[in-house]
Amino acid sequence: MKMRSNAKKLPDSELEIMQVVWNLAEEKEREGKANAVYRSEIEEQLSSVHPMAMTTLLTLLTRLSEKGFISIEKEGRKSVYIPMIPRAEYQAQQSRSFLDKMFGGDISSFAAALQGSGLKKEDLAELRKLLEDDEL
Repeated sequence: MKMRSNAKKLPDSELEIMQVVWNLAEEKEREGKANAVYRSEIEEQLSSVHPMAMTTLLTLLTRLSEKGFISIEKEGRKSVYIPMIPRAEYQAQQSRSFLDKMFGGDISSFAAALQGSGLKKEDLAELRKLLEDDEL
């Protein structure tokens, strides 16, 4: 899966659906299955946090397909949804975009903001260790 370099930031409603699709697809891949996700699986995941009408969900899935985030394929009478943009690539792009927009690309300003953000010292220490160990 290759990310389009111009993939835009998703609106919250579409990102919520994408997060569910990514979670389900990754879970299936860990089980050695195809990463195709059914609407009913998405609805089930959303039902506890943000239930929505089937028509709304289908509209959002169609929008995600039009934007190239998912592929919609027919499997008999059902549709399956396959992520086309990996979560890690989207997160990396959006992180860079956030850094550029909010801090003019200045990592020092970002680090200072993190220190003043109310993060626990343990969180900052963990981030420091990850950066030092190059585990990111």
